[in-house]
Amino acid sequence: MRPGPEIWTAEVVYLGFGTPMLRGGLAVVGDHVAMTGELEELQRAYPGVPVVHKGKALTPPVANAHTHLDLSRLPYFKGPYVGFIRHVLANGAERGVEAARQGLEELRALGAGAFGDIVARDAVMDWLLGHSDLPGVAYREVIGPDPSKAQDVFAALKPQLLAWKKREGRVKVGLSPHATHTVSAPLFRLLVEFAALEGLPVQIHVAESPEESRYVRRAEGGFVEFMRQMKLPVWPPPGVSPVQYLADLGLLGPGVTLVHAVQVDEADVRVIAQAGCRVVSCPRSNRGLECGEFPWALYLKHGVEVALGTDSRGSSPDLDVRNEALHLWGKVDPRVLVRSATRGGYRVLGLQTPRITRGSALSQVQSW
Repeated sequence: MRPGPEIWTAEVVYLGFGTPMLRGGLAVVGDHVAMTGELEELQRAYPGVPVVHKGKALTPPVANAHTHLDLSRLPYFKGPYVGFIRHVLANGAERGVEAARQGLEELRALGAGAFGDIVARDAVMDWLLGHSDLPGVAYREVIGPDPSKAQDVFAALKPQLLAWKKREGRVKVGLSPHATHTVSAPLFRLLVEFAALEGLPVQIHVAESPEESRYVRRAEGGFVEFMRQMKLPVWPPPGVSPVQYLADLGLLGPGVTLVHAVQVDEADVRVIAQAGCRVVSCPRSNRGLECGEFPWALYLKHGVEVALGTDSRGSSPDLDVRNEALHLWGKVDPRVLVRSATRGGYRVLGLQTPRITRGSALSQVQSW
């Protein structure tokens, strides 16, 4: 037990609901929260009690809304995005259950409250459904750029998804058609329609890098060379932005979360908002892979829910989503960042946001 009452405060205090407070705090008695509110209100209720400054933020446990746990054993890479794809392929032997176990252990040690994971291998999906004690969503990744093989890919995957859905517990099953340049239009439609019918959440990587935009608009740039080297078909480009391309296919809706969405303009963000999609930003990965800066002001202007993720250890130095927010501290309103790291992440994952209220255990309060 603590020796006496204290008032905890930070630059931002967020209770998991309402508006994050710039002059807020928690009255702490023993190992529990006794009162929450504005700092002056707490000082009136607890006169003479010491005020302890706990750093940048006090929040419920954060949610890492986007990662690739099976890449946790990859060496950290910085450089152009197409180079990162080559890096992942070159280190394929490091992927699998042991890497996912390592990543999940890191999330647990960091105190994450929930996670969203892109799962590339069946064995990892089986393991997460059977062993994860953290709640989250495991999105089965699908890659299939050849339109002639769309039906075959979907037919092979469908029974597996239905079987995994029956095993849901703390971890739910989702779908991740990988990206605009790695999934054909027919396969995209089959997957997203199936997800809607079965109630599966969807995450799609989109508008991550300038190279993706060049490829989708004009079939130019590094992706063309990469696709040819991999002996994959290079499409006739749709000639629109990656976001507009997904919209034109009829894929956007409230059950679809878009990941990264850096290379967008206001028209794209308006489309995302009107469709009811949410977005996950991974700022440090985007910086390291030369993808550009996420346009926070545009998303806030149009009322799009934004969560935070780390992406993988292959493109991020750790899986601590708080460091994504701190990376932007002073550049973006810290109240926005704190909400994105907590409530935004839980909402993306379809989970209830933990709340700090009278009686909450201090073990459920994170200081940044």
